[in-house]
Amino acid sequence: MKAHAIMIALPYQGHLNPFVDLAVKLASKGITVTFVNTEHAHHQIARSQELPDAGSNIFAAALDIRYATISDGFPLDFDRDLNFIDYWESFLSDFPSRVAEFVGHIISSSDPSVPSFLVSDTFAAWPAMVAQKHNLVNVSFWTQPATEFAINYHLHLVKQNDDEQMINYIPGVAPISTKDLMSHLQESDATIADEIVFRAFEEVVKADFILHNTVQEVEPHTLSSLSQKQATYAIGPINFSTKCSVPKSLRRQVDCSEWLEARPHGSVLYISFGSIAQTNRQVIQEIAHGLVISGVSFIWAIRPQIVMDDDRDVLPCGFKENVRDRGLVLPWSDQLYVLSSPVVGGFLTHCGWNSILESVWCGVPMICYPILYDQPTNRKLVVDDWKIGINLCDGESVGKEEVAEKINKVMSGEASDCIRKNLKEMRTKLQDAWSENGSSQINFDRFLRDLNDKI
Repeated sequence: MKAHAIMIALPYQGHLNPFVDLAVKLASKGITVTFVNTEHAHHQIARSQELPDAGSNIFAAALDIRYATISDGFPLDFDRDLNFIDYWESFLSDFPSRVAEFVGHIISSSDPSVPSFLVSDTFAAWPAMVAQKHNLVNVSFWTQPATEFAINYHLHLVKQNDDEQMINYIPGVAPISTKDLMSHLQESDATIADEIVFRAFEEVVKADFILHNTVQEVEPHTLSSLSQKQATYAIGPINFSTKCSVPKSLRRQVDCSEWLEARPHGSVLYISFGSIAQTNRQVIQEIAHGLVISGVSFIWAIRPQIVMDDDRDVLPCGFKENVRDRGLVLPWSDQLYVLSSPVVGGFLTHCGWNSILESVWCGVPMICYPILYDQPTNRKLVVDDWKIGINLCDGESVGKEEVAEKINKVMSGEASDCIRKNLKEMRTKLQDAWSENGSSQINFDRFLRDLNDKI
């Protein structure tokens, strides 16, 4: 019987990107996939990509990927970012039953290929219930580093020792300071993020298989420890495992190819803080002043709502005029396209995991300014462990002089040479992973064999 997966993505860019790539990889191995987006996420993709039909299948016709959308319970014009808490409270309480009913409908209408396994984002609160109800094999997909999975997996140990400043008791995880933990573990009061993670890791222990978007050679000890508890497979970076291009951006991308092509090799700094994280106006303005002082050419993707107020004009007065000849400010861009350009020599990043993987894949050193979620821990991996980037600021606050100093440090100089040497080694690990006998290719094939035995 041909395997058939139901995949239900979380409606956030950092989760959607690898989820789409995993769907393509599964389909390339002869598996039928029913891929489910929320109606709102699909609406954003259709609008940003100018798809001809609001109900268009975003996947190539050559792939055996069926496409469906599910309501998240809110109207399309509801601001999910502004009402994050209300949205996620509903996602935790109401959405699971909606998913169970939806999956039941997919199964009853699928002929002749009936779905046999469910692939869900680890942060979902419903996989075990849905998989058990519909007799599906339960596959969990973790889209962040294995280090953070291991820390969340052992939350009970963290809670028991919450007065310690150094955590050295998580199996497979090197000692880590509490200041480098994910943001939900640094909050003194319980938040919705705590509830999301708690529910997610209650669920994941019930999964039959766990896929990780990382590479065995990058996090060997952590993955080895996790594999002793559950069936664990490092299959990253899944983002680069196929050549198939699928429209998945939730925002309209501005073409900056002409601007890039006019710049010298390695001369441009790319700046982006991702699709969700918000910072404050002072940080943005200090970075802007630092750019002026540095004299470096740059592309800066400043999306709407990058700061925590309603004023969209977040840059200092006269900034764009001061940097007109060497700077390009736009609301959103094709990040991988920009990073892969030979003229880009550095990346000022919020340290989202997809951004890190893309930066390493393209051989671009990073200047790190983590804001929330997994980003503080990602920064620790990039700067302290792998030494492929530096901090934007070494103190508590961002200052323009230090910004300029760090930019120039990465774009040129001895420190840059050391970073680029380490980056080259890391890049080789990522690129070798999906070669014919690479670890991720081997792990993915092993997962398919184990899955087939389970179905």
